[in-house]
Amino acid sequence: IKGEGLIGLTRGFMYAGAARVVVSLWSVNDKATAELMGEFYRQMLKEGQRPAEALRSAQIKMWKQKQWQSPYYWAAFTLQGEWR
Repeated sequence: IKGEGLIGLTRGFMYAGAARVVVSLWSVNDKATAELMGEFYRQMLKEGQRPAEALRSAQIKMWKQKQWQSPYYWAAFTLQGEWR
């Protein structure tokens, strides 16, 4: 989804009651996204980090791995909504 579509989709989730949504700003690699999301949820559920902190931690971990070092693999993701 490009342009207004991304904003509209995010807004739709928020109107439906989602407190926050993690969205990508561009088309992303499936394998890298699976790695990032696995780490994101691990940081929240096992380490007790708040969503914004967990996303940043996951992005930093990806950045430090040679295979995923390029921002293409991890920088597309942003947290929209309640950041706490």
